[in-house]
Amino acid sequence: MSVVAAGVSKWAVRDVSFELPPGSVTAVVGANGSGKSTLLNVLAGHLPPESGHGAIAGRVAYVPQHKPMYKSFRVADVLAFGKHMNKTWDGERADEWLKRFKVPRKLQAEDLSGGQRTHLTLALALGARPDVLLLDEPLSELDPLARRKVMSELLTEVADRGMTLVYSTHVVAEVGGVADRLLLLSAGRLLLDGETDDLLEEHVLYTGPHASKSPVKGPVVQAKHGVSHSSYLVRSGGAAAGEPWTARFVTLEELVVAHLERAA
Repeated sequence: MSVVAAGVSKWAVRDVSFELPPGSVTAVVGANGSGKSTLLNVLAGHLPPESGHGAIAGRVAYVPQHKPMYKSFRVADVLAFGKHMNKTWDGERADEWLKRFKVPRKLQAEDLSGGQRTHLTLALALGARPDVLLLDEPLSELDPLARRKVMSELLTEVADRGMTLVYSTHVVAEVGGVADRLLLLSAGRLLLDGETDDLLEEHVLYTGPHASKSPVKGPVVQAKHGVSHSSYLVRSGGAAAGEPWTARFVTLEELVVAHLERAA
């Protein structure tokens, strides 16, 4: 699929193609302006692509980054509005989320903290009983401890109900141990798409004497050279290098940063 940014001739997303299996947890990673929000809006059906198509089977719930809501609505009013707007509604599921994170039902939306607004929008989304939940930077207004707890609860929702979760983030730490799939975007283009564990096993960092080429076959993602040594990050599939080269698998952050630097 491809999408042009509104009002300009610049592509917001271009030549992006992927498939997500049901029940998966996918992180859409990239710097600000990389096309993450545009991609989620296309998947949510809010933005038609200029070419190609995006299709999702089943009910879809989408929580945008800015979490818009009527300021004068109380929390209870927001949930009542959700029930009115959704043919399928699970009020108990929404209430459970609010109780879990202690969000008062009598407060107006304008009086909620950023974290409380996040919980209210998540409760509203989950109450719609989505088959696919799309979240745009969902943890940006939460403290580190709350981020961990929220993501744990969302993973429980995925495991218990078979829901597919797709969330965008520019914080790589929010991906490790959480997302089983990774989509890496840069300047509207898809750099990586695959199972997180598979991608980590495919990329190996080789360090050895100063050399003008990689010691193994495979696409070189990044090469660095010092006075007497060189290092190559290669998508080699774990191929062994001879002495005196050493090899190790990279961290997820190293993997993401290397591909982004290469694209830049």
